[in-house]
Amino acid sequence: MATYTHAGFSGMLANFIFRHRFKVKHDALKTYASVTTLPFWSTIVAYKFLVTDALYLGNIRQENCVLRSSLIGIVCDVLYPTALAFSKTGRLAVKYHTVPLPPKGRVLLYWLLLCQTEVKAMMIPLVFQTVFGIFNGLRHYAIFESTRVRDD
Repeated sequence: MATYTHAGFSGMLANFIFRHRFKVKHDALKTYASVTTLPFWSTIVAYKFLVTDALYLGNIRQENCVLRSSLIGIVCDVLYPTALAFSKTGRLAVKYHTVPLPPKGRVLLYWLLLCQTEVKAMMIPLVFQTVFGIFNGLRHYAIFESTRVRDD
């Protein structure tokens, strides 16, 4: 359950960082709601299909369980919320004219250069989620093995 909540917290952190950098003061509830709930639910679905169901079917080894769990932590808990917050806040910044408009055709490059230190700050949750994903995968595999031994 903690993996899912980390996705929401990572989304809130990314949204806070990008809203501060883009100087966006409008539509806070709308962006925070989507940036926390969408990664939360995507992590639940991805973990169920890629880790839990594979464990119940018995066709996954410990290394694959750890790898899948850490990749879900990286993608669903950090990269997806960061990209979502970046795009939503960038759109609001353009809509409310809180940052200068980028040259035509170079919007993404301009925004990345504008907030490169904020993108680098998201490396902290990335490292944390990688380590936590490894731990979570090992723990879930150990729980699965202990229940399988009892059933036999």
